[in-house]
Amino acid sequence: MAEMALRTLATISEAPWLRRLPPATRLILQGGAAARAVAATAFGVAFAEQACRAVVGDGRATLWMGPDEYLLLDSAVQPPLPPGMAPAAAAITAALGTMPASLVDISHRQIALELSGEHAARILNGGCPLDLDLAAFPVGMCTRTLFAKADILLWRTAAETFHVEVWRSFAGYLSALLVEVSRDIVA
Repeated sequence: MAEMALRTLATISEAPWLRRLPPATRLILQGGAAARAVAATAFGVAFAEQACRAVVGDGRATLWMGPDEYLLLDSAVQPPLPPGMAPAAAAITAALGTMPASLVDISHRQIALELSGEHAARILNGGCPLDLDLAAFPVGMCTRTLFAKADILLWRTAAETFHVEVWRSFAGYLSALLVEVSRDIVA
């Protein structure tokens, strides 16, 4: 089933400020400070200890999703992968050994979009209730939220750039709604 999801690409509405990001390995790690320390060494990127923040390094990122829960993104290894675990997952699993932690590969479940440009925050605010002013939602901040009726993970990667993780089944809906909202904003 996961292989079929990787082969099926969601239809994404096109716009100069909206693009689909390349496939990436996505892992959810749940575990305490000791597990995160071990996983950080195996993954090669530290884990943010401040709520709603991301840490980036060498094509990889860890995003704080909640107490003891992180999304790990690895853009260096592109799915679909051969049968078995993604290299990052295998390395983390081996390093964790019998430590109390959970690591789940969700690469098949979601895709990423990037919104960029001077109107990106205003377009997102057309369906997202968060204050996306740079002072309130600075570069490096990430959080789970809603855009209209779609659950998303929103991450500000630059002053005018947002990374949006969305479930594959909602990607077409989300991108079409973003384009619709932009008609009133982008001249």
